[in-house]
Amino acid sequence: MPQGVFKKLEQDNTLGREDIMALLNLRDPADIQRLFRAARQTRKRVFGTSVFLYGFLYFSTHCRNNCRFCQYRRANTGLERYRKTMPEILRAAGEMARAGVHLIDLTMGEDPQFYRSGFLPLINLTRAVKRETGLPVMVSPGVVPDTAIEGLAAAGADWLACYQETYNPALYSTLRQGQDFEPRMAAKRTAVRKGMLVEEGLLAGVGERIDDLADAIAAMQDNPFDQVRIMTFVPQPGTPMATASEEPASGAGRLTELKTIAVMRLAMPDRLIPASLDVDGLDGLRDRLNAGANVVTSIVPPGTGLAGVAHKSLDIEEARRSVALVSCILKDCGLETASREQYGNWIRERKALRHKTTIGAA
Repeated sequence: MPQGVFKKLEQDNTLGREDIMALLNLRDPADIQRLFRAARQTRKRVFGTSVFLYGFLYFSTHCRNNCRFCQYRRANTGLERYRKTMPEILRAAGEMARAGVHLIDLTMGEDPQFYRSGFLPLINLTRAVKRETGLPVMVSPGVVPDTAIEGLAAAGADWLACYQETYNPALYSTLRQGQDFEPRMAAKRTAVRKGMLVEEGLLAGVGERIDDLADAIAAMQDNPFDQVRIMTFVPQPGTPMATASEEPASGAGRLTELKTIAVMRLAMPDRLIPASLDVDGLDGLRDRLNAGANVVTSIVPPGTGLAGVAHKSLDIEEARRSVALVSCILKDCGLETASREQYGNWIRERKALRHKTTIGAA
């Protein structure tokens, strides 16, 4: 039992890498529950009981990359894909806004159609969604040049999401074949310079060691990321990792995600940490909230033809990825849906603290 680590937490001391390792290595159920309790207490101290909700708009499933873990990889020719039109995207974004989300997450594969004319289609889309909804917008476009990030910021994008998935360079090169580690980090540095908030993310259950997770969390502590996340890998058909032996949505793989959420909360108390509906759907939300998450992501309205990432269709057409049902789970957990004013204030305050440090490489 790492009594010293929990003593540090009681004294509000910063966790170092060895402390992070000790918490990630917890095995005793009682110790793990103590970890989760500490994470919830920290969340309440910093954020109160309010939770933010994100609408997820995956507007193009076309991608030029061949990531080994992703069903939307270019080589998966058996997958039915889509590319939503501007009117379709605006209708879906408007529906999400009316339902009560706090942010619209515009996500795409690295689709060359949106990269034309200096990324103008993507920039114009961002501006239109911002105007249509009046909400903060997160853009997840993959690796794009500095000029595109500058254009997205000028169009009103508040966030750039760009995930390393791992901070182990060798594992990274296996997962994201043909892609270099540094350009993804560089994109985040550029976003910070342009005044955007940044989300970083990890993938669990892809061959990482506890050491790798500890290194990643320590690196995140040292970088000006505003939102940090981890999701459990779900084997995807049509990919080289389709037959992965680990059971990602249960057992050890799922517990790794929950423990990492809790450790992220304790190591980075002021960051937003999502609980995604994309891995286990609504049924998995409670555990992620109880581990210390304070954002619910991947809210997708039915009838729009929009897909998820880890699970293409889980809970979507059944209307279980809805603000109403998420709010019920929050209430059961002693939490509540934040007001839009609260989220807007958080963004303004966070931007006012604009990070003066540079995002470093691993």
